Amino acid sequence: MMKFSLATAAVAVLSACAGAPMMMKIDNAALPEAVRVPTGQKVLMATTGVGELTYECREKKDMAGQHEWAFVGPVATLFGADKKAVGKYYAGPTWEAADGSKVTGKQVAVAPAMPGSIPLQLVKAEPAAMTSAGNGAMTGVSYVQRLNTKGGVAPATGCDAAAKGTRQQVAYEADYVFYGS
Repeated sequence: MMKFSLATAAVAVLSACAGAPMMMKIDNAALPEAVRVPTGQKVLMATTGVGELTYECREKKDMAGQHEWAFVGPVATLFGADKKAVGKYYAGPTWEAADGSKVTGKQVAVAPAMPGSIPLQLVKAEPAAMTSAGNGAMTGVSYVQRLNTKGGVAPATGCDAAAKGTRQQVAYEADYVFYGS
């Protein structure tokens, strides 16, 4: 049932849009409760991020001799419905529009996605961290949802003492929906 609801939301995201940044209405009730935006928020814009997540092989904290792939950061291009680049996404997390406006935030919650894909996510924007030259695309953003994720999970193997310090990039794709009140 959850898979169908997420697929339905993804179809709504992709089909209801016509402009450069996608504009649409998301049925938050169809999403896992943890990643729903608070009542009163309106979709300002939606994009599809395509890029890579970097992981580094590190020793597990408080577990000498055991290693794991640790998340380092993302790098993605944000595309509008017309498949043209409208911005970028990078560590912070930071979403930056082509007009130079940007927003950072802190993760509020995650929810499972399809197996082999990074989780869905809800991020609360940090108003003090928003920057804009005039009225940019990121002006007024209060929440960001990551939906319809594909790929991006840490490698399953290859992290041991010999690989400590090595990095691997993993391809991923996700829809980012930007909200404001």
